Amino acid sequence: MSQQLFTINKLRQEIFRYFSVINPLESGITKIDFEGPRIAIYTKNQELFRNQDQVAKDLVNLIKKRVVIRSDESIRLPREEVEEKIREYFKNVQGVVFNDLLGEVVIELSPDKPLPSDNELKLLSNMTLWSIKVERTTTMQTKTIEKVKKIIYGDPQYRVQVLRNIGERVFRDQTFMTNEVLITILGSGMQVGRSAILLQTTESKILLDCGYSLGGTSNLESFPRLDAIDNLVEELDAVVITHAHLDHMGMVPYLFKYGYRGPVYCTEPTLPLMLMQHLDFINVAEKEGVFPPYSEADARLAVQHTVTLGYGVVTNITPDVRITFYNSGHMLGSSVVHIHIGEGFHNIVYTSDFKFEDSRTLEACISKFPRIETLIMESTYGAAQTPFNRAQSEQVLAEYITKTIERGGKVFIPVPAVGRAQEIMLILNHLFESKSIPEVPVFLDGLVIEATGIHMAFPQYMNQEIARQIIDGKNVFLTEYFTPVRSTQQREEVLETSGPMIVIATSGMLEGGPILTYLREYAGDERNLLAFVSYQVEGTLGRRLLKDIREIQLMGENGKPEIVNVNMEIVKIDGFSGHSSKQELLNYVKSIQPKPKNVVLLHGEPEAVLSLSKSISKILPSSKIYTPRNLNSITLEMKA
Repeated sequence: MSQQLFTINKLRQEIFRYFSVINPLESGITKIDFEGPRIAIYTKNQELFRNQDQVAKDLVNLIKKRVVIRSDESIRLPREEVEEKIREYFKNVQGVVFNDLLGEVVIELSPDKPLPSDNELKLLSNMTLWSIKVERTTTMQTKTIEKVKKIIYGDPQYRVQVLRNIGERVFRDQTFMTNEVLITILGSGMQVGRSAILLQTTESKILLDCGYSLGGTSNLESFPRLDAIDNLVEELDAVVITHAHLDHMGMVPYLFKYGYRGPVYCTEPTLPLMLMQHLDFINVAEKEGVFPPYSEADARLAVQHTVTLGYGVVTNITPDVRITFYNSGHMLGSSVVHIHIGEGFHNIVYTSDFKFEDSRTLEACISKFPRIETLIMESTYGAAQTPFNRAQSEQVLAEYITKTIERGGKVFIPVPAVGRAQEIMLILNHLFESKSIPEVPVFLDGLVIEATGIHMAFPQYMNQEIARQIIDGKNVFLTEYFTPVRSTQQREEVLETSGPMIVIATSGMLEGGPILTYLREYAGDERNLLAFVSYQVEGTLGRRLLKDIREIQLMGENGKPEIVNVNMEIVKIDGFSGHSSKQELLNYVKSIQPKPKNVVLLHGEPEAVLSLSKSISKILPSSKIYTPRNLNSITLEMKA
C-alpha cells in the first residue's frame, strides 16, 4: 500500500469514527479526497451538507486538518435551475461559473451593491446543494484576473489533480521526528533583491520567496542561488510567496520550467499581481532582445499550482510545518509569514518587506504572534539616519511639484506598478483636493492601470476607509484628475502636450517600461523634475542617477542605443516607501511579542544590515543577531 493510501485510510478511519461515535449521523459519504491543504468529504446526505459548518469544525478538532464538506453530484440541483435561482436571488449578477468536479459555483456580482451576508449564501447553498462562492467585479475590469480565472477554471480536471497531488505532499506520513531547522540564504543576503530562503527540517524543504535581482549584471547575480543545493527543485515541498514584487516572486515560473510541480502559497491578491508581472517581465525581455528565463506556459503552470490563503488562516503545508499569513503593510496582499515547525519545536516569523506605519492604502504591519523563537527581518533602510514620515514627505512632494509647475516644467514619477503607484495616486488626489498643488493633467502609463484594477477587486486587503469607499462603488484611485495612457498613440499625444503636467509611469527603478520614453524625451530640460518615491537598488539606472551620473544610454526609437544628457532636477523622497524607516524597524523589534531568541537580518546592503544589527543588539541584548551573506546557513535550536 502506498504511503498516500495509508495516510488517507487513517484519516478515513478517524472521519468514520466521528460519525459512528461522536456524531451518530448517517453520513452518506461517497468520497474522501485531498483538496490542496484541505480534506474534502463528499456526501449524498443533504442534512450533513446543510450542517457542514459544525461538522467541519468538529472534524478539524479531531483530526487537526482543515476540512471542507461537499455535496455528491447525485444530490445537487441541475445547473440550469441553480443559475435561475441565483439570478432570482441576486439582481446584480454579472456571471456564474460552475465547477462540477468540486460541486462549487462562483457568483460574480457587480460592485454597486453590498455583498450578500454569510446567512444569505448559506440559504442559497442549502437550497441548491452546491457550495457557493461570491466574487465582486470592479468598476475597472482587469485582463489579468480574467486570465487567472481561465487558467484555474478552464481545465477543472487538471486543477483537481493538482490539488490532489498537493494534498499528498501535505498529508503524507511524517517519516522523521523534527529535531533540527536549517535556513540557507539563496538570495537577499547583504543585498536588496532576489529574496530566497531555503527552510529545511528533517522532513521538509520549503522555499520562502523566489525573487529576481533587477540590479544584477549576470544570471549568477540576478537569479536566486538554486544551483547551490543539489536536487533542490526535485525535492522541494512548497514555495511560500510573501508578495508580488519581482525581487520576491520574479523567478517562480523558473522553478516550473525545470520540473517543479508542488504548491505555491500566497494571498488572494498576490496571485493576479504575480501573473501580471511575470507576463510583463517576459514581454519586456523579448522587446529588449533578451532571452527571458521562462515562458508564458511556465507562468501559467505556476498559476495552476497556486493555493491562495487569507490572512489569519492556519494551514499545514508539509507534515511538520504550518504557516499563517498576516498583513505586512508593504503592498496589496503582502504578508508576514508565521511558520510553526513540529509540535512546538520552533516558530519563525519572516517579515519579508514590511511597513510599520499606516499608509493611505494599508494598515501597519502586525507585530504580535502566538509564538516566536526566530525573527527573519528586512533591513532595507537600516542605515538611514534621517527619520521620515508620510505627512512630511507629502508636504515635500507638494513643494517640489509646485516649484516645477511654476517654472513651466513637467514632473515625472517612476513607480513600481504595485503599491507605490496607488499610494502616490491617493496622495495626489489629496493634494489636488486640498489645493496644495496647482491642477495640471496627470497621466498614468504602463502596468499602473492594470495593477490599480486588481486593487479595486480586493478592497478587503486595504485599510477600512479605502475598503468602504470601494465597496460603496467609488473609484478611489482613478478620479477626474487622472488620464490613463492605454496605447502607443495616446503616449505620442502625451509627448506632444505642451506646458506643465505630471506623469506616473513604470518602472520604479528605470529598468524598462514607458518611463524611459519620457526620460529620453524630457531629460535634457532643466525645468523638469524626476521624483523617485521608492527604493533604488544598487546597479539600476535609478541608482546611477541618484549618484549624479548625468550621461546615460537609452534605447532610441530606431532600436539603437543613444546617449542622453540628463539636465532635469532629480530628487528622492523616502517617506512614500513601502519599507520601514530605520526608526520603524527598531520600533518593530521593540513592539514584537513575544521576543525572539534569534534575529536574522536580510534584504539590505551591507552598511544597512550591520548598522541595524548594532542597534538591535542594544534592544535585545540576550538575542543572537545573524547577518548572513548569500549561501550562508544557520541552524536553529529547539525552543527553550
